Amino acid sequence: MKAAILAPVAWRTPPRHYGPWEQVASNIAEGLIKLGVDVTLFATGDSITAGKLVSICEKGYEEDHSQDAKVLECLHICNLMERASEFDIIHNNFDFLPLTYTGLINTPMITTIHGFSSPRIIPVYKKYNSRGHYVSISNADRSPELEYMATVYNGLDTKDFKFTEQPKDYLLYFGRIHHDKGPVEAMEIAKKAKKKLFIAGIIQDENYFKEKVEPQLNEQIQYIGPAGPDKRNELLGNALALLHPINFAEPFGMSVAEAMLCGTPVIAFNKGSMPELIQHEKTGFLVDTVDEAVDMITQLGSIDRKYCREWANSQFSKEKMAADYLGLYKRILGD
Repeated sequence: MKAAILAPVAWRTPPRHYGPWEQVASNIAEGLIKLGVDVTLFATGDSITAGKLVSICEKGYEEDHSQDAKVLECLHICNLMERASEFDIIHNNFDFLPLTYTGLINTPMITTIHGFSSPRIIPVYKKYNSRGHYVSISNADRSPELEYMATVYNGLDTKDFKFTEQPKDYLLYFGRIHHDKGPVEAMEIAKKAKKKLFIAGIIQDENYFKEKVEPQLNEQIQYIGPAGPDKRNELLGNALALLHPINFAEPFGMSVAEAMLCGTPVIAFNKGSMPELIQHEKTGFLVDTVDEAVDMITQLGSIDRKYCREWANSQFSKEKMAADYLGLYKRILGD
């Protein structure tokens, strides 16, 4: 089977620091290669894959701002679509734009919907319901207007995450600095719990950071910037808990799975996909308020960190995700 994996071109695939869609596209590609699929990855030129790599730009537009994002996206998508006949199946990890080509090519395309940036994009998905072969990344992140083949949870390379049995005495916020992800709420939790808090992630909203986050930084609450794989392991594994007080219905939450793979429980606001990712009172706690989160910090001793690792490994591995997708490819191709 010849499969084309279409990744975004904002960041490298896999990303150096941030780039969740790129990370999932990479894990799909590498997982399928191990299952014997002939994979061609369409991504930035500096991307890394054991398969074939095709690119129209050396770096992503978020890493080289001299480039126009829309121009890169158009050139990138059409580069694959004009070669569609070379492949048995196309796996779209690039949102809704590639769907507009599906009436012009014969190669079937499966689309992983990595969340909806706005309800306004749903009409495009809706138009291609009959040929889109949609996959959701959680049951919570489904539109009632769309038809889905399956839910396939994002899978991670579990070997990249080191289990830590005995944590240190600090809490961690790990994610982009934006109101949606709740860094301010994480700071409130840490203050009330009288615990040290490390904040790691890219600053996505500069004004939010300067107005809401930066004024509260001190010895107790520290912003340490983006964290690559090595730093990520150290931060996640040694944390008492990951604080994930989100302010939106998050479709998945990579850092939640990553924390549990390190054995670290997660205290999250009970929104979006969190009840699917976290087993309440077993791998963390689902709460509704800052005060409830503070109360749960005193209960962290009841969590078995080995079970956190086992649960995450059984649900969110690259191998499981790749096998699930290969099964869907075969269904689509009637094999």
